[in-house]
Amino acid sequence: MIAPLLSLALLGLTLGTLLGVAARYLKVEQNPLQGEIEEMLPGSQCGQCGYPGCSAAAAAVAAGEAAVTMCPPGGRALVEQLAAKLGVSVDLAAIQDQGPRVAFIHERLCTGCTKCMKRCPTDAIIGASKMIHAVFPDACTGCNKCYEACPQECIEMRPLPVTVPQWYWPKPAPAL
Repeated sequence: MIAPLLSLALLGLTLGTLLGVAARYLKVEQNPLQGEIEEMLPGSQCGQCGYPGCSAAAAAVAAGEAAVTMCPPGGRALVEQLAAKLGVSVDLAAIQDQGPRVAFIHERLCTGCTKCMKRCPTDAIIGASKMIHAVFPDACTGCNKCYEACPQECIEMRPLPVTVPQWYWPKPAPAL
């Protein structure tokens, strides 16, 4: 009984040591600016910027291949932070800060074509072929991909409903 336990413990210790050594000597160095930009991005992995995720978008911004205005979910605040970080000037007049939005499917118009389900990157839409679909608001990132794919135009992007965990005290009006 003791021999199998000791051999298993020795095997675990040996493999753990090998993994630790490999992690130290085989790690991939990345641009520190890319890591800082990735921390600034919302991390929703929605793909609205045209990149498959926030990591690829951060790499493109750090390399100068993408504009600082490429992230719609980040809004005006993210654009200001990225411009200050990279030292570039940007025109904020064209940027609309709509706030978070989630998809809503009008059941009376939905025919169940499943085109919206196939385009959803977070699997927030449930339903089946030729059945009515619905959206999990907690899983929806507001990427508009389902909205663009729907041939019946039964999907509407609505503002995120205000709940207790999402409510913030409004900013006071500036004193004149």
